[in-house]
Amino acid sequence: MPMADLYNNPQALDETAAAAHRIEEDMRTIWFENEDIQAADEPYLLPLLQESFACWRKDSDEQAMPAGGQFVLLDLNSNVIGSAGTMEINRQAEAIAAARQAAADSMTSSESATEDERKLEAVAVPVLTRSDRRPFCVLVYVTDFLDGAQAKSIAQLSALHFRTCFYRRFEQLYIKDLLLQQKRTDKEASRRDALFLAAKRLYDQFDVTSVLSEMLSSLEQLYPNSIAQLYLSQDHVNGDSRVKPLVFKNAAHDLVAKSFLEGKLVTEQDRDGTKRLAVPMTGKQAAYGVLCLTVNASSWDDADLPAFVLLADTAGTAFENAKLYEQSNLLINELRLINELTKRLNQSLKLKEIFKFASSELLSVFDADYCCVLQLNKEKNQFVVMASNIPAMSSEHFSPEYGFCGIVHRTKEPLIISDYWHTRVVNSKLMDNTGARSLIATPILVDSEVVGVIMVAHKSANFFSYDNYKLLQVMSTHIGLAITNASLHAEVRRMVITDNLTGLHARHYLNEQIQSRQRKDPLGALILVDIDHFKQINDTFGHQVGDQILVQVSSIIRSSIRQGDIAARWGGEELAVYLPGIRSEQAYRIAERIRTHVEAETQPVVTVSCGVSEWTFENEKISVESLFYRADMALYEAKNNGRNRIYIGQAN
Repeated sequence: MPMADLYNNPQALDETAAAAHRIEEDMRTIWFENEDIQAADEPYLLPLLQESFACWRKDSDEQAMPAGGQFVLLDLNSNVIGSAGTMEINRQAEAIAAARQAAADSMTSSESATEDERKLEAVAVPVLTRSDRRPFCVLVYVTDFLDGAQAKSIAQLSALHFRTCFYRRFEQLYIKDLLLQQKRTDKEASRRDALFLAAKRLYDQFDVTSVLSEMLSSLEQLYPNSIAQLYLSQDHVNGDSRVKPLVFKNAAHDLVAKSFLEGKLVTEQDRDGTKRLAVPMTGKQAAYGVLCLTVNASSWDDADLPAFVLLADTAGTAFENAKLYEQSNLLINELRLINELTKRLNQSLKLKEIFKFASSELLSVFDADYCCVLQLNKEKNQFVVMASNIPAMSSEHFSPEYGFCGIVHRTKEPLIISDYWHTRVVNSKLMDNTGARSLIATPILVDSEVVGVIMVAHKSANFFSYDNYKLLQVMSTHIGLAITNASLHAEVRRMVITDNLTGLHARHYLNEQIQSRQRKDPLGALILVDIDHFKQINDTFGHQVGDQILVQVSSIIRSSIRQGDIAARWGGEELAVYLPGIRSEQAYRIAERIRTHVEAETQPVVTVSCGVSEWTFENEKISVESLFYRADMALYEAKNNGRNRIYIGQAN
């Protein structure tokens, strides 16, 4: 039935009102029986009432309303929320005044209709809540054409209609709020799942670089329209351009520095609507950097802040774990390396082999381009290059004050040079000749004294890390111990194979060397030297002078033979010289040189007698004993024939 017909038919109005009431009751059984507006909602009702009134006007078709009638919606304080109808404009203010009066009366008495002297009738119907039947607004119908009963029916029907529109809108808002809450819940659940998966992936990584890459990838997934950057407070080489060093320039105005120093989330928003958030990436032991997110403020929800902070905390813990794992592996590898180095160093007791092995190992361990191991020669007071992969540096020697080895020698401390080209504190032949830029150097200490210097260099700047610097110090200690052991062994062996008085080799060493030579040489010769009348010298001048004579004769022998020849004290005043690769004729000339020099250079003057023998691979019997026997027999003949002469022993 058309709306205008309803307004003009009281019975139809009553039937429609009853039907609306039944529909409303049915709706209450379907929709949210227990949901209704509460007293606490009243301050926020105005927008909902305005929207509901607009919806009611649209449903009621304002043009079909009774002529000369006006509907006014008021709140409980008689404030007009909306007005609609066909009343003349010049009477609308009057109608609103009548409506206010009727609304006020309806809230204090059971009467809901008023009438003024100009025959305006106003019927006020409080609109009640559906749960506790409490009024929350008043709909007033003002007219001057209808009688009271008809006006009242229209007002009641319209109030029921408005109430239905109101609760329909209320339910829509409620559903919208539920959907919004559901959406937020789903989003939160999705975010929680994403955070869980991100945390799992982060904790699955044992490599620092992988942790950082995974964290940045997770941020891109969680916040696809953002720009993520990480500022690390410690050195870390990473190929990702989003990972940057944390630099403190202006902490008061630098968002990242402020977040790191204060240890909390810091945000700022630019005029263009860009929002920046910075949160420390913190582990249990320290803060390792700051995670910075740049987003558009319009697309950012502050509800995402906890997830962002949680991800930063998770990344900090994962980074710390990876760092500790990396450090533990590095320590294990260093211990294994040091153990292997020590083991291999101690396998050799020859200084040259130790220096050579140390140099090659240092090049391998530090992935270096160049290495020099220098030893301090205390007698000459200079550093000598004992091992190097630079041919031009082999056997080079430097003053203890020169270059980086001079700094290390003076301070007894290691040093690290990040870029020699830009920080040339001293001149260095190693760095200049090779074009190297990075250097680590450390002293080789023995009993707190510098006995050598290790220098390791690379062509690239900033190549060596602080861990390399520390490792070289540890390795130098073990190299120093190996050098000490080799030096002690060499000294002990020298003492064992050397006669303390003359400085010549001991007899057993001479025997060992002759046996060794006879196994690989084709021939050799032996000279036995005996000081004539040595007992008489001791008796005349004393044993101290006798010892001096032995020293003088030994010195003459050393100066008269080749570098590869072996001179030894055979016993008492008898001395021996083995000449590898020489026949008896040549040996005779050397013996003659010794004899003449002894007679000319000793003080007091003494003479010597010599016996010479030889061996060749053609001899039937080749032995040390036979060689000495023939030389001894020749010496015996020289003494019996007047002394101060030389005889050659004949082979049997």
